Amino acid sequence: MFKKLISLLFFGAFALGLFAQQSPISTIHSIEPVKNHYKTLQNLSSLPNEAFAINDTLAFPPSMYNSYALAMSQSIPYYLTQSQFDFLKKSVAFPANSSEQTRAEIDFLYDLQKKRTPKQVERVMQLAKIGYWPVTDVLPSHPNYEKNLTHLFFECQEVIGDHCTATNYPHTAKLLKGIMTDMRKMEFSVKYHLLRARPYELDKRLKPLQVMGSPSFASGHTLWAYIQAYTFSELMPNKRTDFLAIAYELGLSREIMAVHYPSDEETARQLAHSMLALMWQTEKFQNDFQKAQAEWK
Repeated sequence: MFKKLISLLFFGAFALGLFAQQSPISTIHSIEPVKNHYKTLQNLSSLPNEAFAINDTLAFPPSMYNSYALAMSQSIPYYLTQSQFDFLKKSVAFPANSSEQTRAEIDFLYDLQKKRTPKQVERVMQLAKIGYWPVTDVLPSHPNYEKNLTHLFFECQEVIGDHCTATNYPHTAKLLKGIMTDMRKMEFSVKYHLLRARPYELDKRLKPLQVMGSPSFASGHTLWAYIQAYTFSELMPNKRTDFLAIAYELGLSREIMAVHYPSDEETARQLAHSMLALMWQTEKFQNDFQKAQAEWK
């Protein structure tokens, strides 16, 4: 897994360097180094361990497959090409279920579970409900249409204020919608390509705050949290630290809920940056980004 992540980061850096020679717009910020427990856990072996080989036979159960999620994995991308999707999808892998890393990650989740407070639970369940869904944005008459658009600007509202709305920033809304269309396709393409079992399916000590209807790897909440944080931080570079802090909280919330391994979160963070690096190369993205950028000057 570690080698694949290094490959993914190298590709993103190469793509940025290539585009910098052709674009009037500066390249995006480099990704920040891995930190905290993600760094510690990543240093453990991700290889299979014969002593726990039975765990490597476990995968996300077919009875839980989500038809909508599977359909999203086959949708038409907005900014990225299908070949770019295929490259990124195949560039990531999770630690073996039997590995030292996975067992340490489960122990970490169990420790978080034991320390949950009512205030934490309230916050993480609030965050669990946040998420923009492209299909809900088709008809204004959809009962969740307005809430969906509000969720699209959740991070911006958390950092900047309630005036961050699709109505006030229509070009930013268009940019985010395109990004989120590609993000949802990537999320479910990776999930159903690898079918990682949820952590509570490997260890019954874990009591999730919500039973999930899709595979574990990589974290969808964290993928959208970081790809939006990276996007907003290009529109408002002086707020990058604040946007990344919200994305970090969203990722950690999935661990507090015991629905994701730390490696689900860290891979999603790096995948989000690589996705944006590839989008950055396209004329379609650049046109939309420049219009959005003008709204923030």
